[in-house]
Amino acid sequence: MKPHDSLPYTQLPEYSDAERIARSRAFYEAIRTRRTCRYFSDEAVPRGVIENAILAAGTAPNGANHQPWHFAVIESAEKKKALRATAEEEERAFYQSKGSEEWLEALAPLGTDADKPFLETAPYLIVIFGQRKGGMNPGEMKQNYYVNESVGIATGMLITALHDAGLATLTHTPNPMKFLNQLCSRPNNEKPMMVLVVGKPAADATIPVHATIKKPLDQIASWL
Repeated sequence: MKPHDSLPYTQLPEYSDAERIARSRAFYEAIRTRRTCRYFSDEAVPRGVIENAILAAGTAPNGANHQPWHFAVIESAEKKKALRATAEEEERAFYQSKGSEEWLEALAPLGTDADKPFLETAPYLIVIFGQRKGGMNPGEMKQNYYVNESVGIATGMLITALHDAGLATLTHTPNPMKFLNQLCSRPNNEKPMMVLVVGKPAADATIPVHATIKKPLDQIASWL
C-alpha cells in the first residue's frame, strides 16, 4: 500500500458506559419525534439553518471521499410553482393508472393523493442530486463510487440535522424526475434522487396514526 498523508483520529469525548447508554437513549427519544409532515407553514426560515444542515450532510461517509452529491435549494416562488405543476401531473397519472393496486393499498393508510400544495407552501425545497461523475475538485469528471449509498446516508444526516434545528421535512420522489435537472440548472450526468421539503409545520398540521407505528427492536435487529 502506498504511503499517504494522515492525521490523528478525531478525539472523541470520554464517556462512561452509563453515560453512553444515557446519551444514546436521549438521542433516540429526540429523533423518535421526527415525523414526515405534509402540512407546512409559509413562515420564513433563516438561510443559515439550511446552510449548516447541508454542511452537516456533507460530512457523510462516501465512496473514495468523492462526495458525490449536490443539494439544489429552491426558494423562489416561480420555481416552486413550476416544480409542483410537473410533479402533480406525474402524481395524477400514478394515482389514476400507473400505480399498482397493491401499491395504492399500501399508501391508503397515509392518506396521500396527487395534490401536493406543500411544494409551494414550504419555504425551501432541496433537490438532492447524485453525481455519477465528479471527484474532489471542481471540473473533474472522474468515476464516482457507491453514489446511491453515499447520497442516501447524506440525506439521512440532512434530515436529522434539520429535525434537530426544529424543522419539519418531507421526502418527495416524483417519477420521472429528469425535469429537475433543467429546473435546477444541473448537468445531465447528475441524477435527481429526491426532493426534500423543509419548513415549519402548519399550526393545524396532523399526521396519520399509521405513520407512528414503528417496528420493535427484535424485528429490525439481530445479534449474531
